[in-house]
Amino acid sequence: MFCFQCEQTANEKGCTQIGVCGKTPEVAALQDLLIYLLKRLSQVATQARKQNILDENIDTFTCKALFSTLTNVNFDPDRFILLIDKTVQYRDILQKKVENVGGKLEDENSLDFVLKNTLSDLVAQARLVGVKSDQKLNPDINSLRQLLTYGVKGVAAYTDHAYILGQKDPKIFAFIHEALAATLDNSLSADDLVGLVLKCGEINLRAMELLDAANTGTYGHPVPTKVPLGEKKGKAILVSGHDLKDLELILKQSEGKGIYVYTHGEMLPAHGYPELKKYSHFYGHYGTAWQNQQKEFKDFPGAILMTTNCIQRPLKNYKGNIFTTGLVGWPNVTHIADKDFSTVINKALEMPGFAEDKEGKNVMVGFARNTILGVADKVVEAVKSKNLRQILLVGGCDGAKPGRNYFTELVEKAPVDTIILTLACGKFRFFDKDLGKLGGIPRLMDVGQCNDAYSAIKVAVALADLFSVSLNDLPLSIVCSWYEQKAVAILLTLLHLGIKNIRLGPSLPAFITPNILDVLVKNFNIMPITTAEKDLKAILE
Repeated sequence: MFCFQCEQTANEKGCTQIGVCGKTPEVAALQDLLIYLLKRLSQVATQARKQNILDENIDTFTCKALFSTLTNVNFDPDRFILLIDKTVQYRDILQKKVENVGGKLEDENSLDFVLKNTLSDLVAQARLVGVKSDQKLNPDINSLRQLLTYGVKGVAAYTDHAYILGQKDPKIFAFIHEALAATLDNSLSADDLVGLVLKCGEINLRAMELLDAANTGTYGHPVPTKVPLGEKKGKAILVSGHDLKDLELILKQSEGKGIYVYTHGEMLPAHGYPELKKYSHFYGHYGTAWQNQQKEFKDFPGAILMTTNCIQRPLKNYKGNIFTTGLVGWPNVTHIADKDFSTVINKALEMPGFAEDKEGKNVMVGFARNTILGVADKVVEAVKSKNLRQILLVGGCDGAKPGRNYFTELVEKAPVDTIILTLACGKFRFFDKDLGKLGGIPRLMDVGQCNDAYSAIKVAVALADLFSVSLNDLPLSIVCSWYEQKAVAILLTLLHLGIKNIRLGPSLPAFITPNILDVLVKNFNIMPITTAEKDLKAILE
């Protein structure tokens, strides 16, 4: 196998024996094959659009299939085989539709790949189309193709989240197919691919806008909310991942059954949504970021539901209590496809639950764009009066590799005349710290999930308007921790917006070659993080 799509990849070069995430060589191969076939499907879909042939089922399937290949989503080989078969079926269906209207594929090779039948044959076939299958390909071209592919994976994830809540835009589906097909087009130059990479950032901004509209339109705009980190005596269900719809369904189906519902990981910001807050048994938050679930889940005395990416290999001491839904999968873990969570609820009722109330810290959530912009005048006045020197946006995906304590130190050492905005699971390095207030404004404000990056962007744009300056002239510094492909898509959006001087860490992507990195540095001054002290000094100067 060879996989280097995430930040924790082995030796910062690539996983070749087994994925650091727990992905087996077989699953890695099936993911490679699925991605290749989705690219072939996209060639046909792109040509079909030119003939005004549209199929929303194929569009949404493409997003879900891509989402399945994100880091820490699906580890079940059987489900990948089903996705591979369905991809080929959709390719053939579209091809017939194109032929029926007299159309012709521009790349006849898109149909020359005949799928094998057995798992071993599929794995062998996948080795012909993986990341390093073409040894003659220019490394910089391959780097840009991978960057585009991983960015599109992030776009697909946000698009799928939005679609679940009824928001869609045909131009996003069209770009996903266009971009995937482009990664097989040998006529495209490095400049062509750079253009598509930046367009990917533009399209991702639209996808995040739709997701924001989906979440706020369904559950209301988040409001500042105190969330207990303690325990409530009684039966318990823990919901992890990102999917607010799944959380709502659990709350509805478990209402009145004597069960308290807790969030884990990226579900923490859900406590700020008015339409979810109204459930009296929606209690608090348990645990921290995704990479700690093996040591945290073993002590949870209830049922656990994983709704989207971020699952780790379940340990024996809680494997019988954990369930998956949506696109998440692990071999021999009960998967709930129909959204009837009675199995989860019954498991929670069987288990002991928490024996007594246990007080803990409280953390604040709900500082999305409406809340922050509600005090924008105070922020502007604090800057003009020199009481507020700098706003630090410290966010992104957390991970298990060493070096991430940097983000804790950065926040702890930030002087009292700074404000920290944070989002995504990177905040769990410092989310429970009391940094006090500055002019009545909390110095630490949780904007939300990685899915809520649109809120942070809207805040930055609004502040730039209020100050009558460009985004790059704001007293705002962005320090990003990245882990997987949603973070790649967000980074491309920031680049599309022309934002410079982003600090990125804890290590740079292994799929970026020195030449491509040089382009990003020259055009956007992307910087690897160094130490908290050095970076803070540079930021504040």
